[in-house]
Amino acid sequence: MGRKIFRVLILFMVVSFIVGAGNCLAKGKVYINGIDANFPPFAYVDKNGAPDGFDVKSVDWIAKEMGFKVKHQPMDWDGIIPSLRAKKIDMVASGMSITDKRKEQVNFTVPYWKIAQVIVAPKGCALSVDELLSNGNKVGVQRGTTEAKWIKENLIKKGKKFSLVEYDSAPLAIEDLLNGRIVAAAMDDAPAKDAMRKKPVKIIGTFGMASEDFGYAVRKEDTELLNKMNEGLKRLMASPYWEELKAKYKP
Repeated sequence: MGRKIFRVLILFMVVSFIVGAGNCLAKGKVYINGIDANFPPFAYVDKNGAPDGFDVKSVDWIAKEMGFKVKHQPMDWDGIIPSLRAKKIDMVASGMSITDKRKEQVNFTVPYWKIAQVIVAPKGCALSVDELLSNGNKVGVQRGTTEAKWIKENLIKKGKKFSLVEYDSAPLAIEDLLNGRIVAAAMDDAPAKDAMRKKPVKIIGTFGMASEDFGYAVRKEDTELLNKMNEGLKRLMASPYWEELKAKYKP
């Protein structure tokens, strides 16, 4: 009888160890978040080389709340969904618009921000949006974005007489705008407002593209992570920290 009890105790200890180890592994899971390295105020790399921004800090809070760890990995934006699907990263929380085309490839969380697309020009510019998007003018846009695709399909292909110059980021387009290499730049209104706080530029207006929602993207098969992010977003947006983030980053 003693031998049987001893075996049962050993079995119980082994099972407890396995379960405990499993729980530790679950809590220690590290997810890689792919971010645009230059998309303020949602995601960027600060002067010390550290990831920062509204989305970066939001996901940090969600990770702590939901019991996992996260690492933010700067990447080229036009290849970020292929990187997600190839499992080089686990999510994209970096100001990504929810579109039907993207939903064919990835799953999105609930929307957390609404964005409009605008035309930015130097502060002293007196031209209208229509005037800027004509006369063979050069207009900048970030490559791989929904606004770049929309402009090509709905303006240039339909006869608008201007050329599109593509950049790796909206801030780079702003720099060329101020250097006189382009006359205007198309971008989301959040980075446009961020640029207005730092540079002598202004928003001229919208150009016909409908507003979009931002969401966090995960692989189609990663339902557990999707559920964690949805629940985390729900808790974050109901918390005082959400208002602190909005006040700090002004998206």
